[in-house]
Amino acid sequence: MRIIFYMLIFIVCSCHADKKQYEYIEKNQAFRSSVKSGNFLEVSNGFTYYEYSDNRKKQTIVLVHGFSVPSYIWDVTYKEAINRKYNVLRMDLFGRGNSDNPDAIYNNNLFANQVIELMDSLQIKDNVILIGLSNGGGVASQVANNAPQKIKEIIYVSSSGFRDLTNLDDRKEVTDKEIEDFISKKYTTLARDQLEDFYDPTKFEGWDTKYEELLKYKGFAKALLSTARNRVSLDLIHIKIRKSNIKTSAIWGADDSIVPFKVVEDRIKLLLPNMKNYILEECGHLPHMEQEEKFNDLLFNQILK
Repeated sequence: MRIIFYMLIFIVCSCHADKKQYEYIEKNQAFRSSVKSGNFLEVSNGFTYYEYSDNRKKQTIVLVHGFSVPSYIWDVTYKEAINRKYNVLRMDLFGRGNSDNPDAIYNNNLFANQVIELMDSLQIKDNVILIGLSNGGGVASQVANNAPQKIKEIIYVSSSGFRDLTNLDDRKEVTDKEIEDFISKKYTTLARDQLEDFYDPTKFEGWDTKYEELLKYKGFAKALLSTARNRVSLDLIHIKIRKSNIKTSAIWGADDSIVPFKVVEDRIKLLLPNMKNYILEECGHLPHMEQEEKFNDLLFNQILK
């Protein structure tokens, strides 16, 4: 009888140990003090985590990450830009990574103003080269719209900002029930789903495990849901960019299943007909990671030469 009792205890404890906890870490001062890399700066809607390498150059590269993976997604490009002696800035957008998860509507304006305030605080006034990845492409366009005097060039990487968004859900707020459902139904596979960004995910072992850490932060689900719900068409902004002096280029993965170039190609021709599009073979949604050498050569030796 005693053996059965201990076996039951073992089973219960094992099941409890296997069950993952979600959204239990609050991004407060204690949390920020525990972060050993980068810096924090308080802007209008909360604290922003950023890394900035000032090499005293005239031009500054500003790297804007995508929908959910924060600024560590730019690791290889950030380091390469530093090696090439560029000023380079990257940050975690609100709701992602180490930055605050404010109680706000998450849209391009929120993110763009966060980036602009950060640049202002760091005295980055002009000659900015914005590089926006995936959803960050739309944020880059919004930054150029809100602060055109700062921006010299935009380079879109697998940008989702050119999608046709004419038929969207009109509900802007996210309910507690929707957040609870998202956590219970999606969080168990969300980290593993990140591997779908790659053409060959076997080369990126541990990518999903790293993402698991993000699921521990309070407010992450709301940030993702709110961002998805508050997407708007950027057509008018892209037309405005076309009429400006801002240079534009785009880099795409030939095997991108998240934002296939063929899906947005016609809209790009209509909105930014003079933009040069570059296609890298054997890579998916993250060409800067899967074809690092080719991407860096294209970016630094051709586009930015």
